[in-house]
Parts: sequence; structure tokens; C-alpha cells
Amino acid sequence: MSQFSDISFSVLDLSPINQGSTAAESFRNSLSLAQHAEWLGYKRFWLAEHHNMTGIASAATSVVIGYIAAGTSKIRVGAGGIMLPNHAPLVIAEQFGTLESLYPKRIDLGLGRAPGSDQMTARALRRTLHTDGDDFPELLEELRFFFRKPIENQRVRAVPGAGLDVQIWLLGSSGFSARLAGELGLPFAFAGHFSPEYILPALELYRKSFEPSDALEKPYAMLAINIIAADTDKEAWRLATTQFQSFLRLIRGMPGEMSPPVETMEGLWTVQEKDLVDARLGGSIIGGAATVRKSLEKILSETRADELIINAMIYDHAARLHSYEIVADVWKSKTSAQSV
Repeated sequence: MSQFSDISFSVLDLSPINQGSTAAESFRNSLSLAQHAEWLGYKRFWLAEHHNMTGIASAATSVVIGYIAAGTSKIRVGAGGIMLPNHAPLVIAEQFGTLESLYPKRIDLGLGRAPGSDQMTARALRRTLHTDGDDFPELLEELRFFFRKPIENQRVRAVPGAGLDVQIWLLGSSGFSARLAGELGLPFAFAGHFSPEYILPALELYRKSFEPSDALEKPYAMLAINIIAADTDKEAWRLATTQFQSFLRLIRGMPGEMSPPVETMEGLWTVQEKDLVDARLGGSIIGGAATVRKSLEKILSETRADELIINAMIYDHAARLHSYEIVADVWKSKTSAQSV
């Protein structure tokens, strides 16, 4: 069983845009959250790449990473993740080489193979859809080549980037990246916040496939989960209706800005839609401190995760900061109790 003292806690942020708000305000909120997370002792702060989604502001992920890193001093900042098929590997090597040069030993590069968007947007990003992600291993190898020290007579180099120690992670919501991360000896992050049913199979596959490498001697698995924490279970469930509404719109093919919480979802979704949302968000932890503690103990026991990265889609910024405070208090109090 994983102990709280054995793992790290981190933050996953999408720079969500509230109804009637702006991307500029979302970025300011993201920086505020990162500074708060740093003060609370969270290990890393990751931003996700999504495109053509009016409720998510972090499309230019590397730019936002630079903004967050500039406003913090210790917390690691990175991508959770960059969708590599959307980009030329050389461009990503240059971008993250630049970030690593500006903020040394603080930059993470999490990589995914999904488009992070719909097919029409993917075409606008990539200019072609001749690939469905199957070439991800080749793109990854090309990217890693540009991060290595240049070889003699190498005509194309990442400047900056070549020879820099940028920490690469593979991200996934199924078995493809889990196996690849294991075979390459890279750290692996699983998207349990929207794919809870595959958590255990993916982590088992990763550990079973793992081969030691220059990057990592033994498997290191990070699990992304949704945690909505408040002073009471009732208030946490009210706050969680913002997340439910966001996924409901996604299921309906109408993603939008974040909605304020409601007292009940009854009348807003059908039974079938509720089941679909539950299937996507069923691994979420929602409640007060006691509920969060019990749920964390259970998930750590089941998954043996080395690190948890927490997503909290909460409409009110102050309530969002408080949610991360509650989680930090739970893990720190548990860690203190274990050390006595």
C-alpha cells in the first residue's frame, strides 16, 4: 500500500474560462493557483493543450508555461500535455529548450498522441490527417534526438534544446502510451480524471513493460484524478455540478465556458446522459476532508501510484484555491501522523 509520505501531489490546470469572463482573467487565475500550490508544497503544475474549446484557455501551452514559471520560483511547471502529432518535433524541442534555458531544472514535457480537439480543428492544426497517432513513437524518437547532444556534422539542431535535460513524460488514457513508456523507461501519467475504468490495467501494463533506462531506473507512475473538496460533503457536491455541466456539454457536442454550480442536476440531464457523465467522472473524489482522506487512502492502496496530479474544475476561484488547501492539509496531516 502506498503511504502518503511516499508520494507527491501536483496540480493539473486547464486555465478554465468562466461564463462571461475572458482568457486574460483565466491566465491570472492560473498564476494565482500556481503560486498558491507552490506555497502549499505541491510538486508540479501542469497545463493541458486543447484547441477550439471556448472554455479552455491553455491552447498555446508552452507560452502559458512560461508565464507560470516566471511567476513562481520552485514548483516544477510543464505540459500535461503537448499533443505531439499536432507539432513538428523540432518546434517542440526549441520551445521546451527555451523554457528549460529560462527556468532550469523546473520544466516537464508531458506528451500525448491525441489531437486535443475535434477532427476539423486537427486538420487546421496539422494541415493533413494522414496519421491517426500510430506514428507517435517515431515523432517521439525524433523529438528525443533533438534533445540529445549534437552528433558530428548534424545539420539540423534545436537551438536551444540540444543537450538539455528536459524531463519527458508519456501521457495516456489507454494502453498504448502505457506500454511505450514502459518499454522506453520513461515516467508515465495516466488520465484517470476522465478514463477511470482503465486506471488499473494501464498502470499494470506500464509496470510490466518497464525497462530501466538512462532516464529512469524503476517505474514512476503519476495518476490524474478529479478532486472537488470543500468544508462539507454537501458543498463539495454543489461545487462539482460545474464539472458535471462541462462534461454534459462535451457529450452533447457543445463544449463551452464553465458554468456556475447549481443546487441539483435534476432536469438538466437525462438518465442516459447522467450515466455517460458518471462513466467519465466516476473516479472523482468529491467531499469534505474526511471523505477526501478516506478516498485517497483507497485509491493509493489500489493503484500504488507514485504521484497524484489533481484537477479541480471549480467555478469560483476562491473555492478552487480552498479545495487544494483541503487536499494539502489531508496529505500533510496524514504524513505527519505516519512519521510519529
